[in-house]
This record gives sequence, structure tokens and C-alpha cells, in this order.
Amino acid sequence: MNPIIENSAQIHDTAVLDAFPISADRLTLSSPAANISATTDITAAGGVDQAIESFFGPIAEAFSNVVFYELPIGGVGIPLIVVWLMAAAVFLTIYLRFQPITGIKYSVGIIRGRFTRKTDPGQVSSFQALATELSGTVGLGNIAGVAVAITVGGPGAALWIIIFGFFAMTVKMAEATLGVKYRKVHADGTVSGGPMYYLRDGLAEIGRPKLGKFLAVFYAATTVIGVIGAGNLFQANQAAAILVKATGGESSFLDGKLWLIGVVIAAMTALVILGGIKKIGQWTSKLTPMMAILYFLSVIVILVLNVGEIPHAFALMFTGAFSPDGLTGGIIGVAIVGIQRALFSSAAGVGSAGMAHAASKTTKPATEGFVAMWEPLIDSVIICTLTSLAIITTGLYGSSSADGIGLTSEAFATVTGWFPILLTICVVLFAFSTILAYGYYGQQALGYLTGNSKKADKAYQVFWILAVIVGASMSLDSVIAFSDAIFFLMAFPNLLGLYFLSRILRLEVLRLRKRIDAGVMREITPTELQVGMGDHEPTAEQIRAAEAGRRRKRDKLREVRDSLRAKKMERAERGD
Repeated sequence: MNPIIENSAQIHDTAVLDAFPISADRLTLSSPAANISATTDITAAGGVDQAIESFFGPIAEAFSNVVFYELPIGGVGIPLIVVWLMAAAVFLTIYLRFQPITGIKYSVGIIRGRFTRKTDPGQVSSFQALATELSGTVGLGNIAGVAVAITVGGPGAALWIIIFGFFAMTVKMAEATLGVKYRKVHADGTVSGGPMYYLRDGLAEIGRPKLGKFLAVFYAATTVIGVIGAGNLFQANQAAAILVKATGGESSFLDGKLWLIGVVIAAMTALVILGGIKKIGQWTSKLTPMMAILYFLSVIVILVLNVGEIPHAFALMFTGAFSPDGLTGGIIGVAIVGIQRALFSSAAGVGSAGMAHAASKTTKPATEGFVAMWEPLIDSVIICTLTSLAIITTGLYGSSSADGIGLTSEAFATVTGWFPILLTICVVLFAFSTILAYGYYGQQALGYLTGNSKKADKAYQVFWILAVIVGASMSLDSVIAFSDAIFFLMAFPNLLGLYFLSRILRLEVLRLRKRIDAGVMREITPTELQVGMGDHEPTAEQIRAAEAGRRRKRDKLREVRDSLRAKKMERAERGD
């Protein structure tokens, strides 16, 4: 049976612990209650596991050591990938004039689809794009990852998660804005977009075409490989293990039948993912709010029972964040634990927001930037704060020997014995929605590399569905670790592109704000034409009206050009 990942103490590299944004805790088994060793199942799968691990193990470890290389500062090892992500987040926040504060008011109407038409190019609503990206980032990192951060860095790490969740908002804004600006809308209405396209076309626009092409191919290749571990194998693996534990562990009917769980999840995945981004958007727009509300209400119950401890919990978070006696190297150590948790949990910097929001119905790229800002706010600020308070107010962070999801589960158990079942439901939903979102990201990257080949796309969908069964049935730790390291290589070309395109990005964002402030950009009328948060498909009549409007604009533009050309010829004849 696959072990439930719960403890960070045995991990070979602290950075790898965070090697992907969904789980955000590359942890290993430690809880005696959950210690269901794979050796108890002497199966063919176990032999395959061992063979793969023996081959991939040394490769994965060596590669991870390179990607997550740590720079020793003040007695604390700081992964350079964290510095790279952190620097970009701070730079973009300042350069774009603190949009997470000054621009939040513009985003509410945009999310509700009031500024975009059903006839605009795109496949999903802004809300569905938001839900798709959140389904890929809200997950085990918010449950187990926060618990690990508090265990390693104390309550102060939770405050740093919140602080850098704020900075991560601007990175998401940048990715989504550029994702829409440089996307490709095909003749059949489908959309291709993401960092691959703004790296290639954006850098060509500023006179760096060769660099842009290289970075785009590099990004696409790392995405195709990286999402397999982070978004598929690990999610299926942990969902299966958690379901077995929740239904009785070794005495469970599902014990030794992990493949069966994998088949069920794979069948559900097939029903959605074969329908493309529209189907994925429909499911995630329902799943994401449902699982977020379930988790939110569950934690609220814990906080109500411990309401007197909430002020003390916040006090511990503030004092711990800036205490020179922090658990891991003082202020710097605690900050690094929290910062890498926030950035890795929200996936800010790896470019996934650019792919999710490229499919949105809009003609103004910056609209999606204002929508994408909410993702780290919900993920790293709100949900991570709730988890932190649940752990701190119950007092378990200092008294329990559990770690990761085990610690969060104990916090839920303080309500009543059956309450952790709600946590299990949340985790399984998080895992499933992540599989859906990252399957789409892999398809987008492969589409770029293959020229949007339909055959390659279908083959990748079939591979993705079958990988769910493999992930649920086998541990494949080294394979996952290797793809995790590849996954975070995506941040290198993506953030480099954001630096190069920062001027274009700033112009798009500030211009949209000025258009709204000046009243040039108003809510779409009639309201039936607004994209909204639900049905966004235009009627035949609306399509005809939109086409007629576009023809009138083209005709008007042609008249203006002809008039200018005629006047120019007249001046030339007069010798002016």
C-alpha cells in the first residue's frame, strides 16, 4: 500500500519538500497509525516500484540537488529557486504599483463577468478560469504543507505565508495578463495560450526572437514532464492512500486494491478531461467553491470551539515571525520556511495562470490579471491562515508528535471523532480537481511542441488517464521527485520572460484602470450579453449581432483609411 505522506523529518532536501505547489510537502511516512508499509503487499507492483526506484533514485536525487541548490546565509540554507521566485514577486508588486491593494476594487465586477461579452473570443468565463487555476493550487499544500511549516518554523512561519501570499498576487496577475495578450485563437474558437506563447511572441516583439523561441520550447518541455508527477501521480497516490486509511487502514476493503481506486478516479477524470477546457471549467467552477466552502466551514467549527485562543494565536504568529530565536535559524529561517510555502503553494511563478486564463472570454488582457490576483489571496492568505489558526488554537503545534496532514487531522479530531472524515473528503476533492487542471496544462504545453496536433492531444489525454491508475497503485517516489524538480525549472524561463515584458505588462494594467476610471470601459449592456459566472455561451442571434458589429467597425475603418489616403493624394497633387 502507498504510505500517506505526513512527515518532513526524513526528507533529503527541505526544498524538495515544497517541490510542487499542490501538495507543497514532499514528505515521507512517519505516523505509526498510518504506517502501512508497501512491504506488506508483496505484489508485482511492489517489484516494479523497487525496480523503478533503484533506477530513478540516484538520478532524481542528483537532479533535485541541482534544481533546489541551497545557498547558506546566516546558518540557513536558502534554495536559490526560492530567491528567484521571491525577487520576481517583490519586483513586480512594486513596479505595477501595488495592484493587490490599489487594484482589488476593479476585479470584483470583472470576476462577475460584467465587462466581457459572451461573443468575445475565448472558451470559458473569468470565474471558470479562476476556478480552474485554484483547483490546481488549493490542495494538500494548504492542509499538510501549512502544518509542516508551523512544525519546522513555528507559528511565525504562518505570518510569512500570508505576507508573501500578498506578493504572489502580482505574479499571478502578470502571468494571466500576458497569457491573454499573446494567446492564439483558432478558427474553430479554441484557444492556445500560456508562457510558451508570450515568451516566443512577446520577446520577438521587443527584438529578442531567438531567446524567446528557446525559452518557449524549454518551458513547454519542462511543463509536459513536470505536471506528470506534481499534478497526476502524486495526487492519485495520496488520494488512494488517504481513502484506505479513512476506511480502516489494513482492515479496509480497499487495502491491497489501490488499483481499483485508481480506476474509479481515472474514469471520472476521463469523463471530464476528454471534453477539453470547457468541460474542465464547468467541473472546477462547481468543485472548487464546494470544496473550499466545506473546508472553510469545517475550520470555522474548530475556531468557534477555541475562539478564546484566536487572539493569542495571532500574537504567536507575529512574535514568532520576527523573533531572533526562531526554530530554524531565527528570523531568516522562519521567513524562508513561510515564503517558500506561500510561493510554492500558490504556484506563483511557474506560469500555470497564464494557461488557465488564456482561455477566458475577453478582448482586454488585463481583465484576467485582475481576476488572477485573487488566487494567492484565497490560497495562501485565506485558506492557509485558516489551517494555521486551527493548528495553533488547538495547541497541537507544540504538543503533538504528528506532522503534515496528520497534525491537521488531529486538529479536526478535537471537534469529534468523525470530524476528520470531512478532511478526507476535502483532500480527495483537492486531488481530483488538481488532476483535471494539470492535465489541461500538460495538453497546452504539448500542443505548443507539436503544432497543436489533434492526435498528440488525444494520445496525451489517454496517457494522463492511465497515469492516474499507475499513480494510485505504485509509490514511484523517485519518478515524482524527478518530475517535481523539472516542474520548478518552469519558473526560470517564465520569470525571465516576465522581467523582459514588464513594460508591456505595466502598460496593459494601467491602461485598463484608466479606461475604467474615465468611464470609457463600462459594464456590458444588455446584461444578457455579459459573460457572467455561469452560462457564457452566446445565442445565435447574439453571434449574428456581434459579427454585424465587427463588419461595421471594419467598414468604418476602411472609410477612414480611404478618406485619409484621398486627402494625402490631393495634397500631393497640389504640391503641399
